[in-house]
Amino acid sequence: MHPFILCFSLCFCVGGSEGQGRILQRFPEKDWEDNPFPQGLELFCQPSGWQLVPERKPPSFFVSVLTDINSERHYCACFTFWKSVENPQVCKGEPSEADEDDSPDVLQPAQLYAPKSLVLVSRLDHTEVFRNCLSLIYTVHVDGLTVPMETVIGNLLTCIIPIAGGSQVKISQSRTITLGAGDRQVIQMPINDSLPVSGCSVAQLFRQLGIVNVLCLFCAALTEHKILFLSSSYQRLTDACRALLAIMFPLKYSFTYVPILPGKLLEVLSTPTPFIIGVNSHFRSETQELLDVIIADLDGGTVTIPECVHISLLPEPLLHHTQTVISMVLDPELEVADHAFPPSSVQLATLKIQDKEIRAVFLWLFAHLFQGYRWCLHIIRIHPEPVIRFHKAAFLGQRALAEDDFLMKVLDGMAFAGFVSERGPPYRATDLFDDLIANQVERIRQETGDPHKVMKHIKELAEQLFRNENPYPAVTMHRVQRTAENAQPRLPQTSFPHLDEVSVQLFIDHAAAKLKTAPPVVKAELKGMVPTGPPLADIVDRNGNVLANSARRLEVVRNCITYIFDNKMLEAKKLMPAVLRALKGRAARVCLTQELNLHVLQNRAVLDDQQFDYIVRMMNCTLQDCSHMDEHGIAAALLPLVTAFCRKLGGGITQFAYSCVQEHMVWTNMQFWEAMFYSDVQKHIRALYLENGEEGDTSSPKQLSALELASEQSRLWPTLSKEQQQERVQKEESTVFSQAIHYANRMSYLLLPLDTSKNRLLRNTGLGDVESVSNSYVTNSIAGSMAESYDTESGFEDAESSDVANSVVRFINRFVDKVCNESGVTNEHLKALHTMIPDIVQMHIETLDAVHRESKRLPPIQKPKLLRPTLLPGEEFVMDGMRVHLITDGREEATGAMGGPPLLPAEGAIFLSNYRLIFKGTPTDPLVGEQVVTRSFPIASLTKEKRISVNLPMDQLVQEGLQLRSCTFQLMKIAFDEEVASDLAEVFRKHMHKLRYPQHVQGTFAFTVGQSAKLAVEHKTKDKNQSLKTLSKNLVKSAKRTIGRQYVTRKKYSPPTWENRSSFQSEMDEDEISVSEEPDQSSLTLSSTIRSSDRQTMSNVVERACCRDYQRLGLGTLSNSLTRSKNEPFRISTVNRMYTVCRSYPGLLIVPQSIPDSTIQRICRCYRQNRFPVVCWRNSRTKALLLRSAGLHAKGVVGPSQADSTSLEQEKYLQAIISSMPSYSEASGRNTLSGFTSSHMTLGQRARVISLSQPRVSVKARNSPRGKWGSIRGSGRLSTYNPDVGNRLAGKESPQTNGGPSETYFLRQQRAYLYIIGDKSQLKGGKQDSFQQWEVVPIEVFDVRQVKNSFKKLMKACVPSSPNTEPNTNMNFHRCLEESEWMNLLHKVLQVSVLVVELLDNGSSVMVSLEDGWDVTTQVVSLVQLLSDPYYRTIDGFRLLVEKEWLSFGHRFSHRGAQTLASQSSGFTPVFLQFLDCVHQIHLQFPMEFEFSQYYLKFLAYHYVSNRFRTFLLDSDYERIELGVLYEEKGERKNPQVCKSVWDYIDRLNKKTPIFYNYMFSPEEEEVLKPYSFISNLKVWDFYTEEMLSEGPSFDWELVRGRPEKPQEEAGDRQETTAPKSQRRIVWPCYDSLSKVLPDAITKLLQVRNKAEVVIKIKLLRRSLLMSSNLSHQRRSQGVYLQESGVGSSINLALDCEVSATSTPAAGRPSTSTLYSQFQSTESENRSFEGILYKKGALLKPWKPRWFVLDKTKHQLRYYETRQDKDCKGVIDLAEVESVFPGTPTMGAPKNIDDKAFFDLKTTKRVYNFCAQDSTNAQLWMDSIQSCLSDA
Repeated sequence: MHPFILCFSLCFCVGGSEGQGRILQRFPEKDWEDNPFPQGLELFCQPSGWQLVPERKPPSFFVSVLTDINSERHYCACFTFWKSVENPQVCKGEPSEADEDDSPDVLQPAQLYAPKSLVLVSRLDHTEVFRNCLSLIYTVHVDGLTVPMETVIGNLLTCIIPIAGGSQVKISQSRTITLGAGDRQVIQMPINDSLPVSGCSVAQLFRQLGIVNVLCLFCAALTEHKILFLSSSYQRLTDACRALLAIMFPLKYSFTYVPILPGKLLEVLSTPTPFIIGVNSHFRSETQELLDVIIADLDGGTVTIPECVHISLLPEPLLHHTQTVISMVLDPELEVADHAFPPSSVQLATLKIQDKEIRAVFLWLFAHLFQGYRWCLHIIRIHPEPVIRFHKAAFLGQRALAEDDFLMKVLDGMAFAGFVSERGPPYRATDLFDDLIANQVERIRQETGDPHKVMKHIKELAEQLFRNENPYPAVTMHRVQRTAENAQPRLPQTSFPHLDEVSVQLFIDHAAAKLKTAPPVVKAELKGMVPTGPPLADIVDRNGNVLANSARRLEVVRNCITYIFDNKMLEAKKLMPAVLRALKGRAARVCLTQELNLHVLQNRAVLDDQQFDYIVRMMNCTLQDCSHMDEHGIAAALLPLVTAFCRKLGGGITQFAYSCVQEHMVWTNMQFWEAMFYSDVQKHIRALYLENGEEGDTSSPKQLSALELASEQSRLWPTLSKEQQQERVQKEESTVFSQAIHYANRMSYLLLPLDTSKNRLLRNTGLGDVESVSNSYVTNSIAGSMAESYDTESGFEDAESSDVANSVVRFINRFVDKVCNESGVTNEHLKALHTMIPDIVQMHIETLDAVHRESKRLPPIQKPKLLRPTLLPGEEFVMDGMRVHLITDGREEATGAMGGPPLLPAEGAIFLSNYRLIFKGTPTDPLVGEQVVTRSFPIASLTKEKRISVNLPMDQLVQEGLQLRSCTFQLMKIAFDEEVASDLAEVFRKHMHKLRYPQHVQGTFAFTVGQSAKLAVEHKTKDKNQSLKTLSKNLVKSAKRTIGRQYVTRKKYSPPTWENRSSFQSEMDEDEISVSEEPDQSSLTLSSTIRSSDRQTMSNVVERACCRDYQRLGLGTLSNSLTRSKNEPFRISTVNRMYTVCRSYPGLLIVPQSIPDSTIQRICRCYRQNRFPVVCWRNSRTKALLLRSAGLHAKGVVGPSQADSTSLEQEKYLQAIISSMPSYSEASGRNTLSGFTSSHMTLGQRARVISLSQPRVSVKARNSPRGKWGSIRGSGRLSTYNPDVGNRLAGKESPQTNGGPSETYFLRQQRAYLYIIGDKSQLKGGKQDSFQQWEVVPIEVFDVRQVKNSFKKLMKACVPSSPNTEPNTNMNFHRCLEESEWMNLLHKVLQVSVLVVELLDNGSSVMVSLEDGWDVTTQVVSLVQLLSDPYYRTIDGFRLLVEKEWLSFGHRFSHRGAQTLASQSSGFTPVFLQFLDCVHQIHLQFPMEFEFSQYYLKFLAYHYVSNRFRTFLLDSDYERIELGVLYEEKGERKNPQVCKSVWDYIDRLNKKTPIFYNYMFSPEEEEVLKPYSFISNLKVWDFYTEEMLSEGPSFDWELVRGRPEKPQEEAGDRQETTAPKSQRRIVWPCYDSLSKVLPDAITKLLQVRNKAEVVIKIKLLRRSLLMSSNLSHQRRSQGVYLQESGVGSSINLALDCEVSATSTPAAGRPSTSTLYSQFQSTESENRSFEGILYKKGALLKPWKPRWFVLDKTKHQLRYYETRQDKDCKGVIDLAEVESVFPGTPTMGAPKNIDDKAFFDLKTTKRVYNFCAQDSTNAQLWMDSIQSCLSDA
């Protein structure tokens, strides 16, 4: 290599602070032939700028690196020393480029120092040699040695440097040079110049930055980030950059590389391309605003990564292994640091050795990363130059690293592209890395887990690297003359001399002449075949990364394919779901491609329609799980198959499989096509040379891989003649050309859609977006969208097919250009291709049009028939069935995961009626395909609807779907079938939303059913939320209007104004009011809102349930005032009869006798929503009262004045209640309120908190509080605790054993007469007075928000939307249940209720005064009454309890249930459901105390949200009266099928079936229940988790009652052929109704009894029928009939006898003849016509002779085995017969019988084929049956 020597000096601009360098002299003056002179060197000699300094600096040395235009690096060694200058304005040499400027203002010191640089430019990198040479020149100058400087420089320029890696190792590997100044030094060239030389720089870098930081930089450099080094030392910058490049070996950095960047060029740092640059830390501030540059500070040891930069790190566990091994190299003591007896000293390697060891670690790392890369090389040209391409996808797939971000980026990077082109050729010189990849992969693999083995290997590699750099460590001696010690401070006597160019040139010429005569030094290249190393498949297998696909799965795939090709379609259909599941695994997909290959003969396989359909489905399934990269080569293997499998359509047209598998991203990925193309080209080129080699080669050439062949051909290339060489080049080129044509065809096959007009739909699935998956279906291709992604100019203005063609042509052209340029196809051929491609595409479009036309004529694929659901009377379809798939959700029972068949996914239809959302269909699994799956819920119970994307396992397409969640604990995940247009799905959503949230409550099903046209008046929605305080003026007006004209005690009055309301009330509130004395029938009606037909409104109020209950409890009557006894403590007040005092209370209320109505009107203002305390129940034994009210208003109602009238009246009211208690009047005669002031009485104060003493177990204690704890029978057990009630109610746990409170004894002498249960947050401060007779118990209540959130979580726990990934599903369910806190809320409600029961039972009254008085208050008072009073545990009593406490007292059902649009935002809050759950918990603990069954509770829980009945609509009695729905049950009976009240429905059902009755009901008299309330005692209600997919929810009785289990005649047929039937039945989880399939003993006995009854009734019926001639028309059932399809413990009976006679059997109840199928009469039967007929059995059954009997009386056709047989084999109900007509003989019919002897009978279920003995007989039968039908 020819170096340059330069001498620079400072050239100063006048007036400038910074000068610029200029060349004083350069040698040689002309450029060397092979080494042009690099420009701009002066900037790099002083990177910080050419400046004068006030004091002399020591000489400095560093090496800059410049890269020329040919990417050649020039190493510029720069030696700078300082010389003194007198005047800064004058520079040495003329200022040629100086600009004259103003003279400087600053005074400068007289003596300044200017830099002068000696620069040596070389193509070789020998830092130490450069340092020595330049130092020598400087020494000669300073010390004034006698040696002429020209000689030294001449010798330096003519040095012959040995060539690296030559064969004459001994001669040319090292060279001793002398420059003629008494010096001698050895230059050693590396043995192999492909390995970088690093000296100590790598070790130095790790010491400066640390392991993690350097690894970070390493990964950043490989993944093409910008890296900037900062240091105050220039040489360190160069070393750091050199080190980073050294550890990247075998990859070479190919971006900007400037180890030392001059300050003047700092703008280079904002370049958009990656770089590695070093900058002096003097310029640190300029680098601060670089946002995307990683900055490594060598002096500070930090690496700063900006926020916007993400560095992909090495994949684990490789990163960890690498870090471990490097730390073992750098810090060997770390391992033994904790040893008790550490070795005396661990010898640290020298820096040079450490350097090589670290480099060895990175070599080892790259061998690990790139192992097997040569197996993924495609050689596409061998001559004239090898052209190699790397198959990235295959490499990543086989290494199982397709997801790895780091490796993906490295393989996509420029460095790796260079690696492939440099190391790809199979015939070249090899180095250490090639050896590692070829021979040591196995060793590397085994070492991976063991750092010590790795370390041993690393040391071996390090040794080789060291030897490469220092071939002769022994001779590395330098003897160089250094300047004398005292030379430094001394100024040079003379300035650096001007050298004589001529003498230097003479040296150079002399040396050149010598070189010419010398023999040429030839570098003997040791080329050879590059070994490939072990194949990749082995690597993966041994790592165990092959996807677990058991042999059984592969067997299933093979069997299914065999069945398809053997035309055994039924077997194939059964295996199909299993195959589609298996194809998720890679091994199964590979197996599929291999199996399909076996069935292709001569590139063609013609299939029939069904085979074709199955094969295409399997292909689609296989491709669906392939990524766009196709890393496992599945799409590549299928590519030849999709053009081989075909089917014949009409008109001689063939359809190939490719037209049905276009919907996959892989076909639009250019890289996939390139890899496929190169792979095929390689095969053909290999074949080309194998043919040539066969003659001469005796060894088997088949074993040679393409690379090995290429290597052999490259070796032979120089020995061939020109003609032979030319011939080979041409053959290869034409091979590539023919493949390009072939691929143009292939691509057009897969990119052109079958229906080319469809491309408008495809605009959104751009080719560019790799991740998206198309939503259109099989026949649309992605091709249409290419135009948009690749050529945005074209647009889609005219959606002609040519547009698709254009986009496909453009795509193929881009492909052809790329591959042909890379593989050296000639320009002529390329032009030919470009003209050919449009023709190919056009031709293909024409073929496809014909295929598309014919494929439309094919019969559509048989999809399951849509089954229509049965509707309720009055229920109508809003939208007819849309074909959908019901997808599995998080419940595993239906999927077969927990045993049982996989019922889901199912295919069917979703129907939207005005009442329900219904799915009905059949499972997609063919093994259970005959079962019907039904899932439905009322539309009013929908709580959440969200759009989802569903991956259908069968069709391999992503479909849009909906997830619908209902508060009846049902979830439907549906995916719309491709035949459902997306706008239809949107219409469905809108309809659903409209039905779920009607504008007004009158839009709900309960109102619209059966009277869709009746709704004349559109009622405006009222604002129901406001208290009387905040009512607006409009409401005031409506209140006035509402009152209307009234008659009260024969006085006429005008409605008063709002202001004097209280005085008006007092007029009305006189005691003499008596309803029975009203003169006018229409009095007291709300004239504006109640229809005129609803008279006697007040009498209706009196009839209301609560009134009857008050009378039962002895709480007062509404009799004539004269007969009412004045000493009754309570009266029924009518103060609220107009609902003016409190909108949400009932019209009649129980108040103390002594309190006038006017007081009530004042008191009510103290309470929220005006809900003042009223009595709702009285203990018949202790006469203790239960009162309910809302909480007090938040701000204290009582003012500071103690004599405030309202407060006094409030006290008076409470005192009146206390006075009414017998225990009070007995205990203290003190009935006055003297001495009490308002401050004692206000509820705003904090009252004393009760505490209970320890129990005293005594006889009295055993007997006094009568009650029983949670058990089947009370055992007289006592609990062993009495906690502090306040604590316990505040939610703190107390040391209870069973969760129920024990008997109560109070510490104070006299217990309080009245306890007020109030909200803790509202009862603040205040002193308790000992005289006061009531106490406040503060408790923490949960608000409705908690209930709402808890319920949401409960639904997600019980009905999860997606399968749980955790192994233990049960654990997950319990955890979700716990997080929902639902059980906690139940526990709190039960706990408070049990406390109140205790207090009441002990004779104290209790007032529950919580929140607004309509949620928790209602729950508590209802539960207290249920626990205390056995009457409420009967069916009638429970109804009364719900009507009284929930409906009359205004629980806001509409608001809490979000039943209308107005309440939609408030969300669903199931307060009533919580109450029912509490009742269910009590029922479980006391199963003998309740008359009603658990099913009754579930029934109410379902229908209170279903909106089927009007009972649970609206928020109060006031609203119900306003809409006229409160008293209509007794009035209208126009449509008897439609029950408006749930109670009527239950009554009617209860009369016919014991479904709601609890067989264990055996109550004890006056029993008080005290259930355990601990969470551990509570159970999850099965209402939340159970499901019956066979029939849907069982709570709409009409829908489930009329379904016979099996059609009779089929059962008969089965008996003909099979063995005796087993009595066992299979019960499927979540499908069958257990209570139906396995009825309990009592139900069974009732069934037997009913059967007997039916037999008797039918005998009577027959007699009466015989007497009457026209009775055959009366086909309505007389009395009960039985079906075995009841639900719960039930006998399924007809719901009502009013069902109209016209209703068809399908829609309603079965006809009379069904009755007869329930019994066998032993008497002689009525036989109108009989004889032998042949009957064809059900599907695939033979013809058999049977004795048939036509029975006109029973209206049926029965058949027996023989004439003598008594047991009927089957019955055909003539009611179901549609027609009878002559038939034709079918397969297997009796021989030798006239064709006219056959006739068919068509019923609603099936067609029966019969054969008589002859045609006459057949005609007789047909006539007889026809006459029966016409008689009917």
